[in-house]
Amino acid sequence: MEDIQRSLCRSISKWQQEAGDSDSAISGLSFFRRESVSEPAYCLIEPSIVFVVQGAKQIVIGDEFYTYDTSNYLITSLDLPGSSRAIAASKDKPCLGLTLKLDFSLLSELIPQCKIPLITPTAHTRNISASLGDMDERLLLPFERLVALLDESEAIDILAPLLKKEIHYRLLMGKLGPLLRQIISFDSQAYRVSKAINWLKRNYQQNICTEDLASLVQMSVSSFHSHFRQLTGMSPLQYQKWLRLNEAKRLMLANKFDAASAAFEVGYSSPSQFSREYKRLFGKPPKLDTAKVENSIIS
Repeated sequence: MEDIQRSLCRSISKWQQEAGDSDSAISGLSFFRRESVSEPAYCLIEPSIVFVVQGAKQIVIGDEFYTYDTSNYLITSLDLPGSSRAIAASKDKPCLGLTLKLDFSLLSELIPQCKIPLITPTAHTRNISASLGDMDERLLLPFERLVALLDESEAIDILAPLLKKEIHYRLLMGKLGPLLRQIISFDSQAYRVSKAINWLKRNYQQNICTEDLASLVQMSVSSFHSHFRQLTGMSPLQYQKWLRLNEAKRLMLANKFDAASAAFEVGYSSPSQFSREYKRLFGKPPKLDTAKVENSIIS
């Protein structure tokens, strides 16, 4: 397994030569490189498998800490707000790894072929949206071949789907397979919460109460609120607020919006409320981020 990790390390170093993150020519596959131990950075963690081939990272989702190095991998099955940081990285030995977005239509196709049942939820079913699994050679090998396709661009369209299918098969048949089957089961609470999350991502500017959102996914208010918090670490309205504030930050830093314009754009009616909640989440008022943009323009 170490030989495969060294091979992946060389390949990722080739395609990710600067510190940061980048998408690859293969849909859903991206790389990351960290050259120092970093402070936590807020991010929306999409349904995906993430692992490092050198160094170590930590992701915090709600009150849960997930630390992973070359011996394990992280799977997330919902769009989860959290924070991520490198905990073992240096200029000479950077933290290197990759992320592959999960394809739930592919998982749904594979389940009957593999003759494994969907999860039948019960009153005692525990909803889990993220977990760590032990890395093994059978999972690493198709990833090595998938990344190697970047040197054979004409083969990507033909071979990448086959390798992704093998990866999803390995995940389904592994220790964390039940987590993936749970989110696919139409009768599961996790599936219903995922529908609510997708609605919030598309409509975060709109004002909606928890009762309406619960009705939208055909759950009782108490059950919806409980399962949503269990899976995401937040209430539905806190999740919406998180989406709004992060989009506002992006608008200010990338699109040069002033704070008031960004607040109105993401659905706030009160700039003062926006400023208070922005500072509570990011530790500083939005005017400091707009000042950063203005200074960059001047310089």
